[in-house]
Amino acid sequence: MSRFAIAGVQADFPVADNVDAMAREVAIVMARFPWVNMIVFGELAALGPRPEAAQPMPGPAEEHFRALARKHNVWLVPGSIYEMNGNRIYNTAPVIDPTGEVVARYRKMYPFQPYETGIEPGGEFVVFDVPEVGRFGVSICYDMWFPETTRTMAWMGAEVIIHPTLTNTIDRDVELSIARASAATNQCYFVDINSSGRLAYGRSIVVGPEGDVIHQAGTGYEIIPFEADLERVRRSRRNGLHGLGQPLKSFRDNPVEFPPYANGRTSPVLKELGPLEIPPRHNGNG
Repeated sequence: MSRFAIAGVQADFPVADNVDAMAREVAIVMARFPWVNMIVFGELAALGPRPEAAQPMPGPAEEHFRALARKHNVWLVPGSIYEMNGNRIYNTAPVIDPTGEVVARYRKMYPFQPYETGIEPGGEFVVFDVPEVGRFGVSICYDMWFPETTRTMAWMGAEVIIHPTLTNTIDRDVELSIARASAATNQCYFVDINSSGRLAYGRSIVVGPEGDVIHQAGTGYEIIPFEADLERVRRSRRNGLHGLGQPLKSFRDNPVEFPPYANGRTSPVLKELGPLEIPPRHNGNG
């Protein structure tokens, strides 16, 4: 089976405990679209962007979502929550299968610094297999701005990237372009689900493996069901985008070594940029 149905939920949640509201949304999705195999929410939808609400994993929120996935016999990526691990906090997305088992946890590799303060970066790329369907990868929000993240998951075999987002800033338009570029250059589906209303600006986007927009949401509440055809990914990777560019094969076959990686990112140009900090306020003097 190469077809797999995914529904993104672009929900308007408050900055609060939303786990019960998410349960209602899952029930709505499954009642309206019983053919859906996986449900995806936006980043930090469950408890809001509140480090003080961080929980261990496993913990109460994750256990709630495990029971929810099991009840509805559906794959569930409930966005992410702030995970308390000792004295460290991570932004972590669990992946739960239809039996309620947590098959993966992905810790956001690039917290949105210098604004997402106090959040530790994760250090492991995460892919997981849906039996008899294919391989999926997970990234979160700001990770997409670093093309190495999506390319690494594609290198690991990911054919669909699940990407919970919380964007409530004016750079959302740029992210839509990044989502399309990420899908096209890695010949994969890119499923970027944002929240709306009080948490974020919406405009979730689902992109096919040739950079085509399957759906771009508005700014309000939406349920976004679509069917991913993983054979389309495999055909694109074999034959090229529209029978043309074959970027993954070219990446594999070209012997070039990229200096930023070989040299550990040491660069006098990057050093001159100064520290990673919130820009100062100016008083109209340039």
